[in-house]
Amino acid sequence: QGYGWLDALVSAVTLASAALPEEFPVVFTFFLGVGVYRLARRQALVRRAVSVENIGRVSCICSDKTGTITEGRLTLAHLLPAPGVPEGRLRALAAIASRPESGDPLDAAILRETQGEGARGLPVELVATFPFTEGRKRETAIVRDEDGTLITVTKGATEVVLAMCELGADERARWDRDTAELSAGGHKVIACAWRALGARAWSGDELAHGLRLAGLLAFEDPVRDGVAGAVGLCREAGIHTIMVTGDHPLTARAVAREIGLGGEAPVVIAGDEIEARIARGEGTTLRRVDVIARATPAQKLALVRALQKAGDVVAVTGDGVNDVPALQAADVGIAMGERGTRSAREVAAIVLLDDNFRTIVRAVGEGRRLFRNLTASFQYLLMIHIPLVITAAFIPLAGYPLLYLPTHIVWLELIIHPTALLVFQDLAGDARLGPAAPLGGARFFSRWEWTAIGVVGALIAAAVTTGYVASLGEQGQVEHGRAMALAVLTLASAALTAALSRLGTWTARVVAAGTVALSIGLVQTPALARLLHLEPLHVADWAAAGGVAAVVAALVLALDGGAHRAYTPGTTPGRARWPS
Repeated sequence: QGYGWLDALVSAVTLASAALPEEFPVVFTFFLGVGVYRLARRQALVRRAVSVENIGRVSCICSDKTGTITEGRLTLAHLLPAPGVPEGRLRALAAIASRPESGDPLDAAILRETQGEGARGLPVELVATFPFTEGRKRETAIVRDEDGTLITVTKGATEVVLAMCELGADERARWDRDTAELSAGGHKVIACAWRALGARAWSGDELAHGLRLAGLLAFEDPVRDGVAGAVGLCREAGIHTIMVTGDHPLTARAVAREIGLGGEAPVVIAGDEIEARIARGEGTTLRRVDVIARATPAQKLALVRALQKAGDVVAVTGDGVNDVPALQAADVGIAMGERGTRSAREVAAIVLLDDNFRTIVRAVGEGRRLFRNLTASFQYLLMIHIPLVITAAFIPLAGYPLLYLPTHIVWLELIIHPTALLVFQDLAGDARLGPAAPLGGARFFSRWEWTAIGVVGALIAAAVTTGYVASLGEQGQVEHGRAMALAVLTLASAALTAALSRLGTWTARVVAAGTVALSIGLVQTPALARLLHLEPLHVADWAAAGGVAAVVAALVLALDGGAHRAYTPGTTPGRARWPS
């Protein structure tokens, strides 16, 4: 077209600089880092940065009860000894089957109750222990008392311990009623049983039958402050919460009702029902369950996989070695920092420093906030880069003089980079728990958002081209045309910043105003304009560029409103605030 090799080389370098999407990985990494920092301040330690974005996609939270929804500080509230068994004897027997080193809140509560009672009735020698496991649901200790008699003591889930005792049908029914009555009040209820063994009669194995029932012990574990509100936030934001516990179904139901999980009639099933439903091909029905009671770690893992198969993105809490498979299988594994084992913390993506359910909700909110802000930042980058690339490529091909010089691209990038990094990472300052990020393999942008990006980008490209070509005039005033094109681009950048951020933060207002002031200053200062191969513009030129910016802002706001109305990923945008 009559231009030399130097012009062609400059054009190629300019086009490459304009088209290179170097901002996207930088912005993504920066936003993840900011998310990690914010979560750490909210008592959630992120072990893998990408989890900050992943947790924004969570649609189901499977949470433990004890220590996460409740405070994990059990206190002995009721004793119901068997006939002929004093309350002090029942407490002492329960203490025999409790281990101080276990870290179990239930053991700690029992041992606190017996501390002031001296050593009367307590063992002189511990012979053997059979620790509590989720599968056995009981703990047994073999001790030698002061008289040298071997005694076996077992405590654990009432249905398990009662089955090990010599009870008639009527007695068993009465104890079942007592258990149900205490559990319905939200108490954690266990049974304790014992039996004296002859010195030569014990084979070294745990005695599984023929025990004498000592009685029932009921414990209170208050719900953490703010958990009910956090559960409500999850419900409003379309997040299904499932409480997974090893407690009695009636205990779990009472706690669920207290925190508003499932309303007045939460759906409660036993852990065994999980495998039964999966075997019947009814795994998707687990999405309608609110509470899993008497659950084992294996059943917890089966629950996670069934929910994932049904299309949920699942976050799971865990604190023990047995929880490791479920934590690994979950989309976001969350370990307890205070009472969690080292193995659980090592496989988890996030560690809660305060073991609080509210912190999980904060983390989900931060993830959703990150995704919203990242989406806005990427929208801005695409909307400003589309006209930049189009005009850099096609104006020279149309036979017009080169529009951008490398210095112009540098100038524009000095505006684009800080805007994308600083303005949008600080949005959503009111910390609302908004809509979820798209699930699974869904697009980053919806079709409507892609349409909006294309329309706005094309509009800016048309305005830049029109301004440049019209400013060239018959005399070919290239410097004036370049100044006009850059004025349109920079003011459009300020308009995009204002429209996408709603000027909701101090940073957004400063950057938008600074972009306008810098653009006017560089173009209208003769010395700077000469360095950039520009020519100062007239008031009418700036008015035209400002008009384009106003149209761009109005169009973005209109299209953004349409995008919100078209948003249908299966979740309801929440308008409640995170728990403080």
